[in-house]
Amino acid sequence: MRGHTTRTAALLCAALGLTAAIGTASAAPPASPPGTERTATRQTAAPVLVDCFWRPEVRPDEFILACGDGNSRLTSLKWDHWRADSARATGINLVNDCKPYCAVGTFRSYQVVVRLDEPQAWEKDPQVQRYGRISLEYPAERPEQFEKVESYPLWD
Repeated sequence: MRGHTTRTAALLCAALGLTAAIGTASAAPPASPPGTERTATRQTAAPVLVDCFWRPEVRPDEFILACGDGNSRLTSLKWDHWRADSARATGINLVNDCKPYCAVGTFRSYQVVVRLDEPQAWEKDPQVQRYGRISLEYPAERPEQFEKVESYPLWD
């Protein structure tokens, strides 16, 4: 009886393994010469915005500007365009006033127009273009230490 149970278990494992292999093979896309289709798609795609965790993003709803402490972030982003040379959005910049110091400061909301430009090859993946600069324009109120337009280089 024990031999029958072992043999049945072995047959079930083999059948499941074969099913998984066939399912994976049939789900795979058709083979194409290395580097043709995928590279062409990536080179024509608009640049990405690289986030604090080194992930490429396109049209994100949120974006952390101060990666070290999170004291400045963009939220509620609505993108007007995302092109090869630039991108533009409106949204909110949440900025910690750090009064009396950042750990107990208050986050304040400011309307902002976000512009991305200066596309360049991404060091992590040179075939992907990434935006190299972000500019923030405050059409109304702005943090007291900020200019009406602030521009920063973006990390690679």
